[in-house]
Amino acid sequence: MRIFDPLPEGRTLSVMPTFRCTAECDHCGTLSSPRESTWLPRDLMLRVIGEAADNGYKVVVFTGGEPTLAGADLLEGIRLARSRGLVARMVTNGHWAVHDAAADRKIGELVDAGLNEINFSTGDQHARFVPMERVLRGARAAAKAGLTIAIMVETVNERRITKETVEKHPEFQRLLEEHPDARLRLHESPWMPLIPSKVFRYPEGLAINRANLAWRAGCDSVLGTTTLQANGNLGACCGIGMKNVPELSLGNARDVPLAEADAKAGDDFLKRWIRVEGPEKILDWASRHDPSIQWEDMYAHRCQACIRLYTDPAVRRVIREKHQEKMADVVFGEWLLFKFQGADDPVVAAPPEP
Repeated sequence: MRIFDPLPEGRTLSVMPTFRCTAECDHCGTLSSPRESTWLPRDLMLRVIGEAADNGYKVVVFTGGEPTLAGADLLEGIRLARSRGLVARMVTNGHWAVHDAAADRKIGELVDAGLNEINFSTGDQHARFVPMERVLRGARAAAKAGLTIAIMVETVNERRITKETVEKHPEFQRLLEEHPDARLRLHESPWMPLIPSKVFRYPEGLAINRANLAWRAGCDSVLGTTTLQANGNLGACCGIGMKNVPELSLGNARDVPLAEADAKAGDDFLKRWIRVEGPEKILDWASRHDPSIQWEDMYAHRCQACIRLYTDPAVRRVIREKHQEKMADVVFGEWLLFKFQGADDPVVAAPPEP
């Protein structure tokens, strides 16, 4: 008997053409580095993108590793995604924007292939390998080409690069002056270690505790994004820390069709629970059953909290022994968040994150 409805359409496929990267950031979420030699075969990438289009996906995100290292394979993947009516987005560190001409050339190639959106990553870790000037130069070229742009700045408590320092940078000011109507979003995101036992210090109010827990919504990545990794493995979320959590693996795309992988993910109660309530609220629930489980003010990035759910023996034990008491809450939560039609709002959504 099925308890849960099938997963909805309108999902995102995240594609990692390679684990190789021009940077080697400490605590990289995908464990990428210049020494990585894993590349996704082009035919496998194109087949899974086609399956995504056939199964109602709406967006394909090319990430990594550094996706631009895939060269012609990346461009072919973008072309296929656009030809099948999918939005094509890319996440990059901007290493290629060494000067204006190089930035314009790379953006031109991507736009010609059909790219819709581009996301840049920067901050103290990335800037050790890619100067922030390159990121902003690439963003300016993207603005000139009319792309939608996001710039993500890593956030920990002690850091040199912040959202404010980016806004004051001459290259950023030049971008705004030359392209005042640019579709640009600049935001900060917590930088996290891949092990739950290592705790970073964050700006006040960013780490989660019972005082701000109510503002945390469910995770829109798990069961909303499927990741095709460079080794062909399929994963049930955006990919951060996925190599450390075997339960997030859905099999290898060489053997498992995308629809079958998604069905497997959708039958997993913990993933549905994370989708509805988020990993932080599950940690809080577990700690009420076992007070030895400490979690407050430890995590600002929810992926680190999620890794804790899967790797901490005490948390796993509570979930295994007590999860049935949450079944009705999760079923009702799915209906309320994703099915209920309100009089004024088309769908009742979870509250925004702080």
